[in-house]
Amino acid sequence: MKGVNEMNTRTISTLTAEASQRLIEAAAAKAEEMGRPMAIAVCDPGGNPIGFRRMDGAPLMSSGIAQDKAFTAASFGMPTDQWYDFIKDDAPLALGIVHTPRLVTFGGGYPVKVDGEVVGGLGLSGGHYSEDMECAQAALAETGLGA
Repeated sequence: MKGVNEMNTRTISTLTAEASQRLIEAAAAKAEEMGRPMAIAVCDPGGNPIGFRRMDGAPLMSSGIAQDKAFTAASFGMPTDQWYDFIKDDAPLALGIVHTPRLVTFGGGYPVKVDGEVVGGLGLSGGHYSEDMECAQAALAETGLGA
C-alpha cells in the first residue's frame, strides 16, 4: 500500500544548471561557426528559465523568441517546427491556438529529454528558423540530450 506522500506527489526530473550551460555553449559554438549570432534559452520542464545567452550581435527581439521556443517545446514535449503540421489542416485549432501567449509554431525549439522524459526545453532565435534548428540540433547531439 502506498503512503500518503506517494499518492499525492511525484518526482519531476529537470536539467541542472551545468547541463544548461553545456547546451548553451554547444549551440553558441555552432552559431559562431555559421556566422549567425543567436539568443539561446534553456528552461526546466515547467518553462522556468535555467540559462540564457544573447550572443553579441544577436537581434534584440530574438531574446524573447528564444525563451518562448524553449517554453513551447518543454510545455508540449515536441519540437516547435512540428506545430505547423499539427494545426494546418484544423481550422478551429489553427485560428485559435496561435493566440496562446508564448506559443511558437516555427522551428528552433526542442524538448530536452533524458531516457524519454522531458527535463527541459531549448530555444534558439537569431537566424532563419532553419538555422535556429540546425544550431539547436547540433547542441542536442553534442550533449547527448536529444529526443
